[in-house]
Amino acid sequence: MLLRTIDWIPDSPANLLPGKVMMVDQVRLPGELVYLRTRSVEEIWQAIKTLQVRGAPAIGIAAAMGVATSIQSLSDTTPNLAKIALQAADYLATSRPTAVNLFWALDRMRMVIHSATTLSAPDFKKRLVCEAIQIRDEDAAMCRAIGKYGATLLKDGDTVLTHCNAGGLATAEYGTALAPIYVATEQKKHIRVYADETRPLLQGARLTAWELMQAGIDVTLICDNMAAHVMKMKTINAVMVGADRIAANGDTANKIGTYGLAVLAKAHGIPFYVLAPSSTFDFSLATGAGIPIEERASEEITMGFGRRTAPEGVKTYSPAFDVTPAEWITAIVCEKGLLYPPFELSPGLLNAINR
Repeated sequence: MLLRTIDWIPDSPANLLPGKVMMVDQVRLPGELVYLRTRSVEEIWQAIKTLQVRGAPAIGIAAAMGVATSIQSLSDTTPNLAKIALQAADYLATSRPTAVNLFWALDRMRMVIHSATTLSAPDFKKRLVCEAIQIRDEDAAMCRAIGKYGATLLKDGDTVLTHCNAGGLATAEYGTALAPIYVATEQKKHIRVYADETRPLLQGARLTAWELMQAGIDVTLICDNMAAHVMKMKTINAVMVGADRIAANGDTANKIGTYGLAVLAKAHGIPFYVLAPSSTFDFSLATGAGIPIEERASEEITMGFGRRTAPEGVKTYSPAFDVTPAEWITAIVCEKGLLYPPFELSPGLLNAINR
């Protein structure tokens, strides 16, 4: 079962506008599969902030569509619509700080806004919707390409350890870290997966385990603190994780706990792969030291899912991400192919890979 996690749904098949953004409400999983339907930029901001939509590529798509929704019901001149759309982009940029895909998608929408100011108001609105849909469709294609390249790293009978959720739920469809597993399965390879639960919000338990089971993949759920034991006692052929931001030297920010897995993989001689679209690369940062790390509310640790599990008033530290040094990454897989260290990433390098 490969979900379409996020999409633009026109009210009429004949016209793109008016329309609404449809997203899987990931907070409701695995108990129920519910789709959010919204026409409001404020609701999309809230959905990103509260993790109803999550995963770096999916966040970027949601934000791009949010910019389009901000003006679709307004009757105004194109210059005024452009001003409102730019304000919406700035507002959506405040929702979460770490995933660079969010800012990449918003910058792309800003470029379209600036370049389309000579259009009529109806055409301007349509141009923004078309760009947001194109971002979604390009991400879907990139994820399938990541799956194709990543599947070359897997052979029949392999077992993969993964962390958090980097599947179709986190992207337009198909996923990043899970994409090679889906492609390998389509190639008739039998791939087993150990999925970390991913504390404190259990994305591995709630989302990855659910998603893989829906697809008929052999998945075993483990607690985060079982990973070292599993690496020692079981045959783990690869660790595959996604990414929220990758610096120019290959340092990678991903869900908290990823750094620890890289350390464990190094100690056990297990290949550690990062899988992400090229939109996740942040060439403005020389190293991962400059990546902003989001901190979440203490209640996510002390009152997880509404039940108190820690003493009231206890101090907490709740970073949502950590940074894995490039030297501990075996390879980065993007839609252009496989990148091996020393990475020294640049747009030119990425563009040259498939030539």
